[in-house]
Amino acid sequence: MLLWIIAATAAYFVKGICGFANTLVFSSILSFGKNNVNITPVDLLVGYFSNGCLAWHGRKEIRARIVLPLILLTMVGSIPAIFFLKNADAKIVKIIFGAVIILVAIDLLHRELNPEAGKRSKVFVIVTSIISGLLFGAYGIGALLSACVSGMTNNKESFKANLCTIFFIENTVRLILYIATDIITKDTVFTSLVILPFMALGLGAGILTGKHIDEKKTKLVVIVMLIISGAAVIINCLRA
Repeated sequence: MLLWIIAATAAYFVKGICGFANTLVFSSILSFGKNNVNITPVDLLVGYFSNGCLAWHGRKEIRARIVLPLILLTMVGSIPAIFFLKNADAKIVKIIFGAVIILVAIDLLHRELNPEAGKRSKVFVIVTSIISGLLFGAYGIGALLSACVSGMTNNKESFKANLCTIFFIENTVRLILYIATDIITKDTVFTSLVILPFMALGLGAGILTGKHIDEKKTKLVVIVMLIISGAAVIINCLRA
């Protein structure tokens, strides 16, 4: 349980500072000792409330023209990925997950170093949304979707509100499917309830800390750490 507590505190501390990467941090820490089929549903339950609160807080900025197309495309990828998570070999899932962490982190690094790369083509939006759905369903990772939303919004408040609304809707659908496919169990719920206060503690500490440190430098440190952790997950699986 200690590893779960550490992962939740660290992940939401990062989210409080950067506004993203909580699932990447949470899952990469736990992947060294747990299987993704056990990690992803806990992350879903813990993060569900934060996405709902952030979406409600920015509800005046929510735009149907942004949310509806992206959530539909995301669902196309998310549903089949749920069954992959349920039935695939745990080692294969971890290796793919490690590769995904590295690729997503590289994309985040590219966008941090090239702010002008915010606008994306329609083809990019469609392909990225479907891939995001696959990552959502199998790993709960939504960071890649931010590339689409950032190119369709004009300010930070609009970006967070629309992105968290998509997250919340997707989370709701995935929650129902996880329950229907027995991915969520009593142990999942128990673990989520235990670490929920530590999620809130980490999030609050991150928000307070973020007011006093350079956000861009912090994001770059997190991205580099994600690349290293993704490589470590792959190496550990290949050695096993």
